[in-house]
Amino acid sequence: MLPELQLPAVVSTRVGAVGVRRATASDLPALMALLSDDPISAARGDRGDDGDTEVYADALRSVLDAPLNELLVVDDADGAVVGTLQLTVIPGMARRGATRLLVEAVRVSSTVRSGGIGSAVMRWVMHEAAPAMGAALVQLTSDAARVDAHRFYTRLGFADSHIGFKYSVGS
Repeated sequence: MLPELQLPAVVSTRVGAVGVRRATASDLPALMALLSDDPISAARGDRGDDGDTEVYADALRSVLDAPLNELLVVDDADGAVVGTLQLTVIPGMARRGATRLLVEAVRVSSTVRSGGIGSAVMRWVMHEAAPAMGAALVQLTSDAARVDAHRFYTRLGFADSHIGFKYSVGS
C-alpha cells in the first residue's frame, strides 16, 4: 500500500506560491493541454485533439486507480493548472530492499516555464514527497533529445548514472 502523501501542498517559487494536489478526472483537459504544449510529446502524438479525449480519459482513470501511483497537478495562484507529474512507488530487492520513487511525465506550461516552478516542485518531491512515500531513491528518465531538461536535473543534484532502453511493443 502507498504511504500517505500529505496533499495539497504549497510550494514557494520565484513567481509566487503554487499548489500541488492530486489530479482528478476534471483535470483531463488541462493535462491534455500540458502534454500537447511540449514539442517532444506532441511529435509522439500527444496533440490534445478532442478526438483523443476518451483515450486520455481511460489512461487517466488507470493511473488514478493504480495503488502505487500519484498523478499530481500544480495550480497557480488563480487555480489554473500549470504543471503535472506522476510519481510511482517501486518496491525493490536491490539496494537492500530500497524503495524507489519514479518521477515521470514532468510538464510545466510554456506560459510559466523558467519561473522556478519545476525546480521548486522537484525539490518538494525530493525532500518532502519521497521520504513521506518511503523512498530511499528518486529516479527518472529523460528523452535523449531533452538537453535542457538534463541540465535542469543535474542542477537539482540528479546524477546521469544509467542508460535507459525502451522497446515499442508492436513495432
